Amino acid sequence: MARRLLAAARARGLLLLIGQDAGLAARIGADGVHLPQRLAHRARPLKRAHPHWIVTAAAHSLAAARTPGPDAVVISAVFPSRSPSAGPPLGAVRLAALVRAAGRPAYALGGVNMKTARRLRDAGLIGLAAVEGLRA
Repeated sequence: MARRLLAAARARGLLLLIGQDAGLAARIGADGVHLPQRLAHRARPLKRAHPHWIVTAAAHSLAAARTPGPDAVVISAVFPSRSPSAGPPLGAVRLAALVRAAGRPAYALGGVNMKTARRLRDAGLIGLAAVEGLRA
């Protein structure tokens, strides 16, 4: 499945990050990995081993958003989400403050859809992440 996803990403000019599994990312030639917050401390060693990779990490707090190593953080949950792992929503104002304080590129995740994305326009994000919310 990972190889099919990589082929689809390449055909569309997209990058593919593999969630948590650096071995799989290396085997298929992915563009990097996304780490859960509890593994964010592995970002630096992964970057040393694979300098061309993009390494991102989940962040659910300011301390996590400031963890050294990741190229970018994915901050969640921004809005109420159906995900069983989503915590209490931050809201657009708290998200913007967290992005500024993090001092690194940040994406927003959690309850992001075509309607709520508009509220994040001035939050200082480099992008949005969504599981099911950006359908046309």
